[in-house]
Amino acid sequence: MADTWEWDPSLYSGSAEFYPRGRAAYPPGLATAFATELGLDGSGRLLDVGCGPGSLTLLLAGMFEEAVGLDADADMLGEASRQAAGIPNCRWVHRRAEELPAGLGRFRLVTFAQSFHWFDRPRVAAAVRGMVESGGCCAHVHANTHEGVEGSVPHDAITELVREYLGPVRRAGRGVLPAGTPGGEPAIYRGAGFTGPRRFVVPGWVADRTADEVVAAVFSLSSSTPSLFGGRRAEFESELRQLLHRASPDGTFTERLPEIAVDLWRP
Repeated sequence: MADTWEWDPSLYSGSAEFYPRGRAAYPPGLATAFATELGLDGSGRLLDVGCGPGSLTLLLAGMFEEAVGLDADADMLGEASRQAAGIPNCRWVHRRAEELPAGLGRFRLVTFAQSFHWFDRPRVAAAVRGMVESGGCCAHVHANTHEGVEGSVPHDAITELVREYLGPVRRAGRGVLPAGTPGGEPAIYRGAGFTGPRRFVVPGWVADRTADEVVAAVFSLSSSTPSLFGGRRAEFESELRQLLHRASPDGTFTERLPEIAVDLWRP
């Protein structure tokens, strides 16, 4: 295991099937807010960079002529394709963000939702700036859909259990992230030539969760992907389910998800 982190293809290895079940769906109000703020009317194109299984891509697809989801994980894109059944204007591109513009053309809206921190950010931001059409923008979606800010899910105990199996330092693919993922996005966007941001906020909401969904949420994280547990995955899941049963014998949980803030950046 590397002492420092750099991207590798195993970052979300084994997580794709768990992501749609374990992460709370973005609320419909987020789509409404995008439409209101940007005057979306079914025209133009959307590019969702680091789209994962298409959670945001599919929410916004109906507001554009075409929605393009780009991700480096083929399994995530396979899940996105399954989720998109019956939505004809979506297509999925298997590339790293660092390969942009990749001949994809120009877009009315480019989005980063829970993904920007994984990239070579100055390089990707500079490439995206040249892909935003006149009058368009780039949206940085600050969201946390895997756990709530309060509720009955025993997140602290889950974190401790993960540490017992994977060690005290946060894992990420073949490397570690002792200081977590980087911040400072405004300086990156401004350095690439964007102006702003203009921010809008969607309120938090209450979600009911089952034990199966909480388990899926754990396996959806880069810090606790199924692959990281190796041959001890079944043992870990058994202990996790016992922990959840002690917290809620009927296997149901409620938690309040945090608000979603969206920063709009103009080239």
